[in-house]
Amino acid sequence: MKFSCLQENLKNGVFITSHIAGKNINLPILNNILIKAEEGNIKLISTDLEIGITSSVRGKIEKEGSFTVDAKVVADFISLLPNKKVDIEKKEKKIIIKGENYKTTIIGQSANDYPLIPQINKEICCSVNVKDFKEALTQVLFAVSTSETRVELSGVLFVFLDNKITLASTDSYRLAEKTINIKTNSNKKNKQKIIIPAKTLQELVRILSGLREENAENKQEIKIYISDNQILFSVDGIELISRLIEGQYPDYEQIIPANSKTKAVLNRDEFVRAIKAAAIFSKTGINDVNLDFPAGKNSVVISSASSQTGENITNLAANVSGGENSIVVNCRYLLDGLNNISSEDLEINIVDGSTPCVLRPHKSNNYQYIIMPIKQ
Repeated sequence: MKFSCLQENLKNGVFITSHIAGKNINLPILNNILIKAEEGNIKLISTDLEIGITSSVRGKIEKEGSFTVDAKVVADFISLLPNKKVDIEKKEKKIIIKGENYKTTIIGQSANDYPLIPQINKEICCSVNVKDFKEALTQVLFAVSTSETRVELSGVLFVFLDNKITLASTDSYRLAEKTINIKTNSNKKNKQKIIIPAKTLQELVRILSGLREENAENKQEIKIYISDNQILFSVDGIELISRLIEGQYPDYEQIIPANSKTKAVLNRDEFVRAIKAAAIFSKTGINDVNLDFPAGKNSVVISSASSQTGENITNLAANVSGGENSIVVNCRYLLDGLNNISSEDLEINIVDGSTPCVLRPHKSNNYQYIIMPIKQ
């Protein structure tokens, strides 16, 4: 194996793939990156047996071949090289890296011992806008359950229907749901539901965040391929493949109130400040904050009290319709949702103090965040 490429291209490829190559005691070769130079392509590959990442690097191949080297060692070293041409050659059980004024030898292992990355049939595909998809992922990932008792809740539900994808996540205390448009779709199924592990999507967000500026324009698309038990994401010469979570996702739609008795529209930033102030005086471990909607007054009263710290009351102007109402919610959960609503104004819909309340961006129905109340 012998090839040359620019340091910047190699550094980006190593950055993308090295992240999931961790300290695997049972299978040490998983701490390595597989470098393949064949059929005119230079590819960097890594896997932790659940996720596989392949990054294509532009360069010139003089001799085909493959080899694996320690991910951390090669990532740390390549990042120090000047942004010029880098020559890489495999000799016996090591690779020699030459850059301007640099010559380094890194010991590695044969590529024959590296696990195979599964292949997916790429006939059925849909594509979505990269910017929209990344935003949707960040708006739902925070609500995924971290408990291992219900495996299906440790992922995000994707529902493909017509030309839309609905993403939903819940930890049983709150729920986030986002709908985005599909740009192209060759999937003829009427409705398809899959559960993607949160770890996979967190890795995908990291990759999308690292896309170079010239490639991260609004026009760029990410392609999605689905098989029976795996999913593949492809964007800008990078492929991420992952297993899917087997199981039945709960029918969360039945807990979303169809109607509300009180609706308030208020400024998001002012509401965030008021909730943060109330959080200081909420009870430790409970994080309770009271939201009151007095009758006949266009205002929301945010309050909290603790025997240890004191109490806080904030009165915010709001456009309130419906009857008098109140609810107690977890301020940390509430702030999580507010931080993922980007509109200037937001809507709060309430039935009563024992029914989940619903937050949405004002004049938009593509995102909603539901919080279970704290019952007194």
